[in-house]
Amino acid sequence: MFTTPVRPYHENLDFVKALNVFWILHADHEQNCSTSTVRLVGSAEVNLYSAISAAICALWGPLHGGANQAVIEMLEVINNNGGDVTPFVKKAKDKNDPFRLMGFGHRVYKTYDPRAKIIKSVCDRLLAATKKMIRFWRSPRNLKMWP
Repeated sequence: MFTTPVRPYHENLDFVKALNVFWILHADHEQNCSTSTVRLVGSAEVNLYSAISAAICALWGPLHGGANQAVIEMLEVINNNGGDVTPFVKKAKDKNDPFRLMGFGHRVYKTYDPRAKIIKSVCDRLLAATKKMIRFWRSPRNLKMWP
């Protein structure tokens, strides 16, 4: 199933490198849910793809990787409301408002998550690569080349 592609696909190496870093940072973070899952499933001597798939499924849960999804949803709400973060920051600072800015803080790291510096660097490179791609695809001349 995983060894036979449906159609040829050439991945963008910037995205491949970013995903590798993100997976490593998720996996190499104590014995969290997805790390424990991949080790447990792998101990049954299943193939690598099954063990990784199980870990990704564990990461999908709202109590583990769900924090990432909550950040994406919050950013979409901010974007849909004009992109101005100021009212959201004010709400987060209001002690009488239950609203929280997602993606800040960590249960284990109370002051600073050391992975954040690495993730920021990767995201900066990925964003720069994405902007280049968007400029390429927005060019009418390049769109004519697309099948």
